Amino acid sequence: MTTPIDPTSVEALEQRLGDPWDDTNPVGFSQVLGADERGELLDAGERMLDAYGLGAEFVPVSEGGRMAGLDRLIDLMRAVFRRDPCLGLGYGASSLIAAVNVWTAGSAPQRRTVADLLLRNRKLACGYYELAHGNDLTRAEFEALPAGDILRLSGTKQVISNIHRADAVVLFARTQAGTGSRNHSQVLVDLTRVPADRVKHLPRFRTAGMRGVPLGGVTFQDCPVPADGVLGTPGQGLETALKSFQVTRVALPGMFLGIVDTGLRTTLRASLGRTLYGRTVADLPQTRSVLADTFADLLLCDAFTTAAARGVHLLPREASLTTAAVKYLVPRVLMDAMGRLSTVLGARFYLRDGDTAVFQKLLRDLQPVGFGHLARVAGQMTLLPQLPLLARRGWAQPMPAPADLFRLDAPLPPLPFDKLALSGGGQDGLTGSLLEGLEALNAHPTEETRELRGRLESFARELEVLRREAAALPPRELTASASPASYDLTTKAITLMAASACLNVWRQQAHDPFLGDPAWLLAALHRLEVWRERAQGPLPEGIRTRLFTELLARHEDARAFDLTRKPLGGGRPSPASTP
Repeated sequence: MTTPIDPTSVEALEQRLGDPWDDTNPVGFSQVLGADERGELLDAGERMLDAYGLGAEFVPVSEGGRMAGLDRLIDLMRAVFRRDPCLGLGYGASSLIAAVNVWTAGSAPQRRTVADLLLRNRKLACGYYELAHGNDLTRAEFEALPAGDILRLSGTKQVISNIHRADAVVLFARTQAGTGSRNHSQVLVDLTRVPADRVKHLPRFRTAGMRGVPLGGVTFQDCPVPADGVLGTPGQGLETALKSFQVTRVALPGMFLGIVDTGLRTTLRASLGRTLYGRTVADLPQTRSVLADTFADLLLCDAFTTAAARGVHLLPREASLTTAAVKYLVPRVLMDAMGRLSTVLGARFYLRDGDTAVFQKLLRDLQPVGFGHLARVAGQMTLLPQLPLLARRGWAQPMPAPADLFRLDAPLPPLPFDKLALSGGGQDGLTGSLLEGLEALNAHPTEETRELRGRLESFARELEVLRREAAALPPRELTASASPASYDLTTKAITLMAASACLNVWRQQAHDPFLGDPAWLLAALHRLEVWRERAQGPLPEGIRTRLFTELLARHEDARAFDLTRKPLGGGRPSPASTP
């Protein structure tokens, strides 16, 4: 007897999404591309996600929703991003970005209000930044100044997803005159109740990618709103934002992996379906090398984001480190991977019609992963001031992370929004697990792990050098004006975290025929070295063949290219080879 599928599961969502290459599918690539050409969000996609109840996934279980594990949320949203990144961002992630501020600092009534909106599939918006000040929140000029028992909103936020159709918005605003760090708050505003004559919506910004996402601006002119809309204690807006970023800095890059999954699948399909010099393009060694490299990049990024996402639950105080590291590394790797795939497609990568037409849209839609409130340099600036304390504590006497951090199917406690901190206090369990993993391999050496042990020993030596250099950093090198050499230390720390994530995910998957094979781990570590220009050239032939064989098997079975290997919601065999 077949066990019925949980209607709220990732598998159920995949079934609803169906085969993206089926032209009759209302949420297939043909329809997605049509909406993109019109600059619209796919209406059929929104209706389908409404029917699934996607809004409940952004609401913690304690508030009546389905948000349990952050890793599950990433996996779920990755399914949407595989089909249409505009739906992923415009329908879902934009509301998540706003909601996490409420779960982090909101009062019980505020949490109930936002939970009710999301459970009814209503939209939220979030306005952090102003174009004149870029990523510098402390210079935000938008005002929400107290006036008795109300606040008066004045100012403009230029680029906000969903602002034209949101029922509520979280606004980062100056609530006290002056330039101090305690002069800003976050304010939850019910847009259905503000005076219409005090609000002016600005035209949508034209963008190269994410054309369907409703991006707009809004100006408030001395607009009265209730003073109880402030999230948390007045003046703690920056602290709330920095804690909330610890969720979104790992969640969004993890979701964006779905874009590269489809980019790789599209390129593989095209390579199998086209002949050159008497054989398919996929048979050419250079093509296989690029495809295997990209597969390794996906596994590297997924291992890192999965460990960091689980760490928000299990090691919340250290989440400021791990999520900032993910934000710095993963977007760069993903964008580079899509660029390499475009070289395999050649002139076909920018075609807006045909079986590869979705690629050019995905390439454009991927770009936002590298900027916004998640900008990569912000990740470095989160890490840099913490390096000396890490050198004296976490790296001097490493405390490994719990094994459940790396077990893909281990249950997680609820997201501890109240335990998120601005600093890790000098602790770094993820990097500590690198040394623990190396010790375990050395305790039981085998010929199969000889090369792996050599690679990891070089990482261990690098950690000791990093520890000494970080401990010697003077105070002037811990600010935004630090030298490039000091910023480079953050890159080294990020590399070690990523290597540890891959190693320990591999250690915990010994039962799996592919994930328990050292081949993918060696490939991921090689790609990590290539990324930081410590290595050059393709993967060794044996490893490349192992990865390409797995890639083909997943393609034929219509399974995800990430760690989960989940079945996708439909897929056709590759088109017949053509001359």
